[in-house]
Amino acid sequence: MPELVFFSGTMDCGKSTLALQIEHNRSARGLAGMIFTRDDRAGEGKLSSRLGLVTDAVEVEDGQDLYAYLVDHLSQGGRADYVIADEAQFLVPEQIDQLASVVDDLGLDVYAFGITTDFRSNLFPGSQRLVELADRVEVLQVEALCWCGARATHNARTIGGEMVVEGAQVVVGDVNQSEAIGYEVLCRRHHRRRMTSATTRAAALSPDVLPVSSS
Repeated sequence: MPELVFFSGTMDCGKSTLALQIEHNRSARGLAGMIFTRDDRAGEGKLSSRLGLVTDAVEVEDGQDLYAYLVDHLSQGGRADYVIADEAQFLVPEQIDQLASVVDDLGLDVYAFGITTDFRSNLFPGSQRLVELADRVEVLQVEALCWCGARATHNARTIGGEMVVEGAQVVVGDVNQSEAIGYEVLCRRHHRRRMTSATTRAAALSPDVLPVSSS
């Protein structure tokens, strides 16, 4: 039976890499996939991983009906044996419902990939709807690590290396980017304390915490 599967995890845990691997495995067997994405780091209409792999994709637009897009594609003689939706947290709940209809009405497997919560630890609406509708929710086992070495469970937004908790839910940036807006994965303890790798290094280099020389 076709399934709607949600692969979730923090940033930097290999979601896009797995999406590209699924695409490779199926295309190598002669299957054709439809790939959707939204706000990928590589730019519009791209699915990319931080390992440097990239492939073309359909950039999802505001208000776009994904089910209607698939039906139109198939009606015009196009082929789609499965669907991949990366950055699925950026889709609206109605678009997640449309992906569920692709599974139920068109009989296609849909593999959705995304982070569950934003930088404030609030659920993305798209991810919440996926949890509600998915046949399976798979938490990726490749663990991203906090700067302290503990398992990272939370996503943090940073400006100049300092964690912020205000602002729009969706602002495109990159992991461990120190300039302007960036993102970092943290364990819960350091997310609650707003301690990023940059602020921790700064505290360690402060004269107030350096040992006093006896010379």
